[in-house]
Amino acid sequence: MPLLHRARAAAMTTLLAAGCLAASLPAGAEPDVATCIQPGPVLRYLVVFSQFTTAEAANSEITEACGTTTVYYPEIGVAVATSPDPGFLKHIGPQRAYSAQAESIAKRSAKRKKDDTELLRPAGVRSGEQWDMDLIKAPAAHEITTGSKSVVVGVLDSGVDARHPDLVSALAPELSAGCLTGKPDTSPSAWIPTTSAHGTHVAGTIAAADDGRGTTGVAPGVRIASVKVVDDDGFIYPEYAVCGFMWAAAQGMTITNNSYFIDPYLFTCQSEPGQRVVYEAVRRAVDYATSRNVLTVAAAGNNAADLSRPGRDSLSPTNGDAQTRPVDSTCVVLPAQLKNVVGVSAVESTKTKAGYSSYGLGAIDVTAPGGDRRTPTGCVLSTVPSGYDYSCGTSMAAPHAAGVAALIASTHPETDAVSLGRMLNAQAETLACPADYDLNGTGVQDAFCTGYSEYNSFYGHGLVDALAAVTK
Repeated sequence: MPLLHRARAAAMTTLLAAGCLAASLPAGAEPDVATCIQPGPVLRYLVVFSQFTTAEAANSEITEACGTTTVYYPEIGVAVATSPDPGFLKHIGPQRAYSAQAESIAKRSAKRKKDDTELLRPAGVRSGEQWDMDLIKAPAAHEITTGSKSVVVGVLDSGVDARHPDLVSALAPELSAGCLTGKPDTSPSAWIPTTSAHGTHVAGTIAAADDGRGTTGVAPGVRIASVKVVDDDGFIYPEYAVCGFMWAAAQGMTITNNSYFIDPYLFTCQSEPGQRVVYEAVRRAVDYATSRNVLTVAAAGNNAADLSRPGRDSLSPTNGDAQTRPVDSTCVVLPAQLKNVVGVSAVESTKTKAGYSSYGLGAIDVTAPGGDRRTPTGCVLSTVPSGYDYSCGTSMAAPHAAGVAALIASTHPETDAVSLGRMLNAQAETLACPADYDLNGTGVQDAFCTGYSEYNSFYGHGLVDALAAVTK
């Protein structure tokens, strides 16, 4: 590394250790082209700057480090850059940049991510089969309101089918975008589904039309936007999510639904250099969205983990050979465990925590229907590009909560994001810890619920209630 690069990297590391980010190069600084090599492959990086860094200064610094800026978000001091130079990370400072692509190559066994939800195709469907909507009193709520078109829910997912008859009237193409480069792309081909039905299923739970055909969503009167953050291999890399949150904020969306965790780590550990970059960038993006009055709702995950005391992570990295590693309280599921996010666990039709659902005191704000995988029709029925399907998971629970939040926002249009989150908690039906949580009848408790009836590790503040949302 040239002396200039070495000195700059050392200075950045020192400043980060002190709790601040390094200052940028002066605007107009030129790269030392002779030191940049291009053996490929071109990799994508997430880069964190001081939050007051100008776009010109950020671009100059990325160029000096032998990279090219894809997009810079000056509101949060985060950039997405590409570089074919294997020294880019070292030049820019390993404490300030991260590449999930590079990690995948380093692990040398990248593979398609397995979707941990479960789809079961029924022979035919009717909205009467939606036990989940009955559980949260959605039909009764619809007699009062189905929601307002001024409320927009961003579906940060694998894309939404714009042609599905239950979603055509709700989907807002002009607010939709793909985020798979880290920069918003508004062309329809960038935000429609390609390999996954997941996003369309989530969208239907939120806003499928109440027209007597197919299925009906929690808030069929609101609008939705397709914000594609899941690539064709099933990964949600941090730059995708950052782009999604920033796009939602820029478009003035009311709520975003996030039925995923950010790859490649189930638990992102702030003590690890690259993971620290991911945590900081995503945190800033969520906080910025909150400041722009966008409420973030996220699934807790399907790993049956106690998020308040995770202990071990045996699923990461998801884009390579997973290695069992110890994780502590500084390791969190993103975005569900961030401060300004509503974390959602899943219950079965009996209002009991689903066995797969993660939980944790302080991590769960509310619970919602996710379904029971042990019976075919015990899962949640919703829209998919080919029609309708049943699916189980906290991915299904989160959009129920987002839909109820959309109903609250519709009846309280002046509510800010923080107040909306509090109102979502307040309307929930209190669920106490179960006296016996032995799901398979072995005589051994499958998990331990802590807390008290009004707020506990399984259900947070309780089960979302659509009727209470529009009447309280």
